[in-house]
Amino acid sequence: MTKLTRVMDEQEVPKGISAEFKDSVLMVKGPQGTLTRTFFHPRIKMTVSKGKIAVETRLASLKEKALVGTWAAHARNMIKGVQQPYTYRMKAVYAHFPVKMTLKGNELIIENFLGERHPRKASILGGTKVTIKGQELELVSISLEEVGQTAANIENATRIRNRDPRVFQDGIYITSKGE
Repeated sequence: MTKLTRVMDEQEVPKGISAEFKDSVLMVKGPQGTLTRTFFHPRIKMTVSKGKIAVETRLASLKEKALVGTWAAHARNMIKGVQQPYTYRMKAVYAHFPVKMTLKGNELIIENFLGERHPRKASILGGTKVTIKGQELELVSISLEEVGQTAANIENATRIRNRDPRVFQDGIYITSKGE
């Protein structure tokens, strides 16, 4: 049996950044841009007052306690993102067939991967900016979720199936993240 208690987590909003919570939507504005995210749960309350973002629940179950921490982490990531954007770096690795990468709208086109005739495609989410420098990629966004999911989409697009992964190690991989 779990003990039901009150759980609260607070995050201070630094100077130069404004936060507003209205109709279940948290909006954080900073020098890099604006991020919005919807937070709704009938038993969890989020408030913004006196330069602090507070997430709390009363008589919490284990799932609600975990959700309070998750919401607070999302708010922290939003505050960090509007101060300084998140940067992921990726590198194309190949043994024989050189990989050609191009941007087309909100997709990364990967050509000649393992000598395949048909190009592979990876979607680029939201406001993520992708820069191609030779065989290296740089992904930059103020949203940690968008840049992380874009990197995952690129890695997943170059996943090799039905071959021995010890021999075929070609792909596009994350080399650093969150700088």
